[in-house]
Amino acid sequence: MSQSGKGGVGAAPSFHAMWRELAPIGRDAITRGYRRYAWTAADSDCRAWFRAQAESRGLAYEVDRNGNQWAWLGDPTAGDAVVTGSHLDSVPDGGAFDGPLGVVSSFAALDELRNRGAEFTRPLALTNFGDEEGARFGLACVGSRLASGQLAPEAAHRLRDGDGITLPQAMEAAGYDPSAIGPDPERLARIGAFVELHVEQGRALDLSGDRVGIASAIWPHGRWRFDFHGEANHAGTTRLVDRRDPMLTYAETVLAARREAELAGAVATFGKISVEPNGVNAIPSLVRGWLDSRAADQSTLDTVVAAIQQAAREYADRHGVDLTVVRESFTPVVEFEHALRDEMNKILGGAIPVLGTGAGHDAGILSGSIPTAMLFVRNPTGVSHSPAEFAAEDDCVAGVLALADVLEGLACR
Repeated sequence: MSQSGKGGVGAAPSFHAMWRELAPIGRDAITRGYRRYAWTAADSDCRAWFRAQAESRGLAYEVDRNGNQWAWLGDPTAGDAVVTGSHLDSVPDGGAFDGPLGVVSSFAALDELRNRGAEFTRPLALTNFGDEEGARFGLACVGSRLASGQLAPEAAHRLRDGDGITLPQAMEAAGYDPSAIGPDPERLARIGAFVELHVEQGRALDLSGDRVGIASAIWPHGRWRFDFHGEANHAGTTRLVDRRDPMLTYAETVLAARREAELAGAVATFGKISVEPNGVNAIPSLVRGWLDSRAADQSTLDTVVAAIQQAAREYADRHGVDLTVVRESFTPVVEFEHALRDEMNKILGGAIPVLGTGAGHDAGILSGSIPTAMLFVRNPTGVSHSPAEFAAEDDCVAGVLALADVLEGLACR
């Protein structure tokens, strides 16, 4: 079992104090899950917490043109900076660790390095990327996509939440100027390496007995919207043979997604649905479902999604239902830079497991612009995007120490 990290005198108290302070923000009293959606009151409270942590440490605080938060030690304009952090927003009723663990650990790792008396030779930045989960506007990693130029400003302006509020309107209501959003190449050019710590969203580390791992790659993944158009009618008086029921077609497509993913060794999930008119005693006129699918390689993913679409069209034709499919987002396979990954492994003693992942991250988005890498912290249940998400305190501290070691090796040489 690897026991990553050296030192640790100040890491544990620092981590625990911040974790207790952040924990209540955006937590639902009934579900005990988190609802920290972008540009809401809970998100503003998280942003205020980040700023307070930065300023209490004497770091230079700033918000970039896309609403991402930065805390700098050293000259931000010097170049070749080492950056670490993650995100603070959540999926609906998400867990406490996905995102916040990386942000809290970044501050705790800095505290640990200061406790060691480390002398920095490169600028260091801690960051909170906005709207990583995409829970409100339906597109993941909005902050990092905008910064890297992977999301055009005009496309971002068209994003709407379930209440019809646009992204610019939400930003403006939260006190930010949406007119400036867009690519930020000058900022990214000043970054020499980005390292994101994250709770593992799986059980590989638990099965291997390791506390900390290094990411090798992110599977290609995307989101597709399936619109099944049928005919609204009375649920009690319409004969089964006369119905054009899109719910039936949707249900068969859900089963087809599971079947095709299982055959290919991939994953496919319909996790979100909307129904019109959404009445108990009415046959729907429209069922809209969102497919999330991921696979270890592009060819497999293409095959799975094509098979799901083909099955959906066959079911739709059989039931007299019209179908349209729109790909709303897509991220190709991300191979983290081998040189940075190997250097991190060497810093950590060379015995750290290297893991692939099916989850998307800001580090994956940024990998096309700057060298990026990831550290994973053990998740004993493998559960994520759920209130049951968990990481033991000792493992979290081990993650802090591993991150401190990496930052020391990269920024203090």
